[in-house]
Amino acid sequence: MSVVIYHNPACGTSRKVLARLREAGLEPKVVEYLKTPPDRETLKGLLGRMGKSVRDILRKRGTPYAELGLDDPALGDEQIFDAIEKHPILIERPIVVVGDKAALCRPPEAVEALLGG
Repeated sequence: MSVVIYHNPACGTSRKVLARLREAGLEPKVVEYLKTPPDRETLKGLLGRMGKSVRDILRKRGTPYAELGLDDPALGDEQIFDAIEKHPILIERPIVVVGDKAALCRPPEAVEALLGG
């Protein structure tokens, strides 16, 4: 079973989820998304698997969310994807993919549902 974590090593939640995956005997492919951000199509695929919209994964704290005016309901998804491409810090983390399922694992206990627990 393939496992991928879109990870920020500076984030405590992301580190906890990575540790939980390893405790479960899994060694995920770790994608440090600030260094290697997912492209638009990959992100759209992840959102489809999660059943979420691009707005659902926007990180507000510690990002340029407010200064970019991303709270404006008139902005379309493509404009938000444009902002994420320029500022990957806007992606809430961690996103974990297990097989054909994906989830935003925040809080860290959310990873249990992906692991069948």
